[in-house]
Amino acid sequence: MSHDVNGYSASDIQVLEGLEAVRKRPGMYIGTTGSRGLHHLVFEIVDNSIDEAVAGYCDKIEVIIHKDNRITVMDNGRGIPVDIHPKMGIPALELILTTLHSGAKFGGSGYTISGGLHGVGLSVVNALSRKLSVEVARNGEVYQQEYERGKPVTPLEVHGTADFDGTKITFEPDPEIFEETEFSADIIAQRLRELSFLNKGVSISLLDERTGQEKHFYYTGGIRDYVSYLNKNKEVINPKIIYFEEKKEDTVIEVGIQYTNGYTENIYSYANNIHTQEGGSHELGFKNALTRVINDYAKRNGVIKEQEGNLAGEDIREGITAIISVLVREPQFEGQTKTKLGNSYIRSLVENAVYENVTDFLNENPTVARKIVEKALASRRAREAARKARELTRRKNALEVSTLPGKLADCSERDPALCELYIVEGDSAGGSAKQGRDRRFQAILPLRGKILNVEKSRLDKILSNEEIRSLITAIGSGIGEDFDITKCRYNKIITMTDADVDGSHIRVLLLTFFYRYMRPLVENGYIYIAQPPLYRLRRGSEDHYFYREQDLQAFLSQQENKKYRIQRYKGLGEMNPEQLWETTMNPENRTILRVSIEDAIRADQIFSDLMGERVEPRREFIQENANLVVNLDV
Repeated sequence: MSHDVNGYSASDIQVLEGLEAVRKRPGMYIGTTGSRGLHHLVFEIVDNSIDEAVAGYCDKIEVIIHKDNRITVMDNGRGIPVDIHPKMGIPALELILTTLHSGAKFGGSGYTISGGLHGVGLSVVNALSRKLSVEVARNGEVYQQEYERGKPVTPLEVHGTADFDGTKITFEPDPEIFEETEFSADIIAQRLRELSFLNKGVSISLLDERTGQEKHFYYTGGIRDYVSYLNKNKEVINPKIIYFEEKKEDTVIEVGIQYTNGYTENIYSYANNIHTQEGGSHELGFKNALTRVINDYAKRNGVIKEQEGNLAGEDIREGITAIISVLVREPQFEGQTKTKLGNSYIRSLVENAVYENVTDFLNENPTVARKIVEKALASRRAREAARKARELTRRKNALEVSTLPGKLADCSERDPALCELYIVEGDSAGGSAKQGRDRRFQAILPLRGKILNVEKSRLDKILSNEEIRSLITAIGSGIGEDFDITKCRYNKIITMTDADVDGSHIRVLLLTFFYRYMRPLVENGYIYIAQPPLYRLRRGSEDHYFYREQDLQAFLSQQENKKYRIQRYKGLGEMNPEQLWETTMNPENRTILRVSIEDAIRADQIFSDLMGERVEPRREFIQENANLVVNLDV
């Protein structure tokens, strides 16, 4: 096995420690042994292929989900080095697969910029796999090795020749480690699409052998295409996306910006292909520059007078969709989930690049520039109106002895951790719920009619809606910039609506409101969906309740000529208080679904599609997800 010519060989690989720790405490390495950790395994391997692409050696990545739930990832990069490691005396490939922190990312000269989790990737996947096999095409030969639970079971051997380079890894997650081993093609596709936007010109494909479905992702416009994709169902203000890519020092900065006529701000930042959910220095630099550039332009062109004062950043960002992607030589990740970029020098690099490029765009496109400034001015007016409305509500609350809405039937318990708020549609269901509840810890707030669609309204209009005002007052945490989770009066907020189309619509309106204006409630798992039964089957004096059609059918198939009566519940109001308590509100028996955000970008799109201006995407979503609509687990 000869030493390699392309400057990436065994001597670039450094070693730190063994793998037993990974199997003992998998959570430390992949966060969780649930669905998220399972999919993380796939992304670790894909990230290695992406590193090869970033370094300029790979332009094709293929992922296969096999019928037996194994995964294969192939790329046409340089292939993992197979020569003998000078210090350790075993092939570099085996070292990478059996030792933590033995990537080419620790000061070696293998990579200058890499994503992945600091080079722990492949060994962690190997440690947590029941079986893993690796094939490497390199120097005209194909090498192969098999592993079980992190240990090699065959030596590294040559299996034939090849006229290309590349790596192919197939693994089967270990059922001893993972609570579930069923891969979701959607979750994988979402990340692959994201990676193909962030790495233009790399072709990425996904084949799901379980369904025969194949997806191909290939974008030449980079994050320009990403912005278009995110805004595909929105009305845009600048059809031509503000886009630039710049290399400053040894950092690559790529930015895409497009304004829509909506009111929500969607800014997604990435560092070395990792989604920095908590932002960081690159996102800060972007926001500072944008605020400065729009204010400077508006004053220079007399759209706002000197004495009017500057526009605030949040007004300038209303309706924006922006992607900021940076490639950094040595990223420092901070924050709770290690997804906040900490390198401070990045801030000024991004700030200068954004200021120069956006200034040029505004000067070259005066009509669009004026529209952007006018939108920010309208946002400022609405924000002022909303502030006055909020102050008025606060003053009123201070004056009134009872600040809670009259229709709220509160509970006697005062510790929020023990309290539940049921939001119920209509007065008849509200009446049943008030009678059937356990009044010590369950509060009921009936809503009359549909609440406002917040996706199409600015905050001042939202605050003048009576149903929403009742909701805000009852929950107690405030909304938007005033939001304070410690003031939330209930740690479980449960939407309880009829199991029909109207009920689904009200539920989505409520979820949209929580997601847009009280997002920490969703992120901290305070929001739930009640599951009332669809059928009651009465046999003699016995009642059986069924929450799904298939459960009822399964039960009926076991009945032998016994007499029974079936009632299909059209609404909550058809149940008497005892039945409602027994089936839907009693913590011993009920089923409630917690609403979680697995992926903020996906959630954002769902809410825009469901609640935005256009009918078509809403119809498509509902048709595609008709059977999932009970559990909108975005």
